[in-house]
Amino acid sequence: MRHILVYGDSLSWGIIPGTRQRLTFIERWPGVLEAGLLDHGLPVRVTENCLNGRRTVWEDPFKPGRDGRQGLQQVIESQSPLDLVILLLGTNDFQFSTPHNEAWSAAQGVATLVNLIRTAPIEPGMPVPPVLLVAPPPMRTPRGLVGQKFQGAPQRSVGLAAAYREIATTLGCPYFDAGSAAVSSDGDGVHLDADQHAPLGQALVPVVASILARAS
Repeated sequence: MRHILVYGDSLSWGIIPGTRQRLTFIERWPGVLEAGLLDHGLPVRVTENCLNGRRTVWEDPFKPGRDGRQGLQQVIESQSPLDLVILLLGTNDFQFSTPHNEAWSAAQGVATLVNLIRTAPIEPGMPVPPVLLVAPPPMRTPRGLVGQKFQGAPQRSVGLAAAYREIATTLGCPYFDAGSAAVSSDGDGVHLDADQHAPLGQALVPVVASILARAS
């Protein structure tokens, strides 16, 4: 049994745009990924550690604990042994409270998280898992419940996928652009509609299968 950890935010938690409700595991892209790998004969378990509002390395002034560094190494330690960590963060780096952040800033943030994962205090003899760096899909015009929170975010996050690709190359991480498989909701401009989780999870199946094959 191979063990995969997804470390993310509301895009992976499965929030339903315009609500505070959540999709079921089999509807969320991590669940779709697990089912797809099982269908391909790969015995896996996908564990989610996804928190609404989580940023890469910045805190939320209203909701504590959103700095992605907090507790990350303990999560890796507690879930080990791990065969892969999938890191999908960065969207919340462009909220109102970090108005100067751009694509470069978020990319540096995920680089910091990759290094924390690689240096987590896991038990002797356990493998240091590879990290699949996933760039969030581009945001559209923020609306509704998240409209004020993400005002100006689409413009400041331009170039995010390219910045993540560059960091992935520098760090030797596999990389995937979620925007190649899914689009942000037209309803709130930020999250994924239910019908976008399935194509994202399915697109990740061959990517993850290849990583697991190389690591075996």
